[in-house]
Amino acid sequence: MNLRPFAIVAVISVVFMIVLSAWAWVQVPADAQIPIHWAVDGTPNGYAPKPFALLFMPVLGAVLGALLYVLPRFEPRSQNLARSGSAYVQVCSGVVIVLAVSQLAIVLAAVGQPLPINLVVGLAVGGLFVVLGNVLGKVRSNFIFGVRTPWTLTSDLAWNRTHRLVGRLFVILGLAILVSAVVGGEVMLAVILGGVVVIIVVAFGYSYRVWKADPDKQSTGRSPAA
Repeated sequence: MNLRPFAIVAVISVVFMIVLSAWAWVQVPADAQIPIHWAVDGTPNGYAPKPFALLFMPVLGAVLGALLYVLPRFEPRSQNLARSGSAYVQVCSGVVIVLAVSQLAIVLAAVGQPLPINLVVGLAVGGLFVVLGNVLGKVRSNFIFGVRTPWTLTSDLAWNRTHRLVGRLFVILGLAILVSAVVGGEVMLAVILGGVVVIIVVAFGYSYRVWKADPDKQSTGRSPAA
């Protein structure tokens, strides 16, 4: 499984966040309280001291990037995950890029040049959902990446069909988030929460339905073979 492209994206993203923090560090007073959380209308409603606000995202990006890089080594169905390598790389890269965008928003707010946070978050999250939806159908059965229900993990048929359906739903939700980000924060929040709930319900219900009709399914009462 070639994780080199992800490693490159992760390193670039973390370095970008560190450079942003270093640039802001000399401009922000030591006792400043920096916005790190925003209400649905885009106004800041959560603040943190300078060290935490400027260093948290780079540290999180480095830790998460390292975790996502080594996690495939512990996958029992390693061959299946390797066949899903391109999808894994794209999604993991998207996650660290979203963190970098979040760091950019925090740093610019710290130096008094705030971005339209709802639009930024909507574009980043919506884009991530679209990317995830486009690759889900290519993901093969594994324990760390994908829609993992008791029925998808014990039926290849349920896994494949559920991922194709959920992939389409993720693309639709991602596009809806992109549109709602322009409309307003409350609408975008409702779209995200409502969409995620619907997808979870559909994924569980549909995967069980396909599993039940699969003559080659395994019993959920025993561990599936690796």
